[in-house]
Amino acid sequence: MSVWTLLAFSAVAFIAIATPGPTVLLALANGSRFGFRRAAWGMAGAATSDFVLVGAAAIGLGALLAASEFWFAVVKWVGVAYLAWLGIQLLRSRGSLDPAALASTDQLRGSPRALFGKSFFVAVTNPKGYLFVSAFLPQFVSASGPQLPQYAVLAILFAAIDVAVMAMYAGFGAQAVRVLTRGGLVWLDRACGGALLALAGSLAFYRKAA
Repeated sequence: MSVWTLLAFSAVAFIAIATPGPTVLLALANGSRFGFRRAAWGMAGAATSDFVLVGAAAIGLGALLAASEFWFAVVKWVGVAYLAWLGIQLLRSRGSLDPAALASTDQLRGSPRALFGKSFFVAVTNPKGYLFVSAFLPQFVSASGPQLPQYAVLAILFAAIDVAVMAMYAGFGAQAVRVLTRGGLVWLDRACGGALLALAGSLAFYRKAA
């Protein structure tokens, strides 16, 4: 793969990833609620999901979702339900890094396993991700060369860009803790929760033809 191909792929991938979506909103919320270091577990979950999406594109699962109304609907409605649940949780959040609060329910929700799982599950239950990657990646893969190494390189690059973007969002959230009042953090969580609910609604009305 040429350097220009990789640069073109990186540019388009950065624009797609940086556009606010579920995983970057979770990175922002995690950074504000639990700090940058713990939010990194969520970034790891999202990066792992990138390899799943690229692997699915490589073996044709994206094409299966595009062709099968049933499996597309299954993945979509699981994703809608989970996004809505996360949005409601953030709307109910107190927006605090208070040690007493973290020692109870927020500590459990902010465990490394929980943060990893949330970001991973949000990404792998979004059918738009499979359709996007399945349509996007093949344009940068040379049909005359070995397929697997090319997909592996693109997967690593895609995941690296994803982590970099999420790190920026999580860093912003972590800094917000230092400058915002408790009420401001509550509204930050509510904004992220409202955005996740809006994304759940948009996904509910999403159709393959779109």
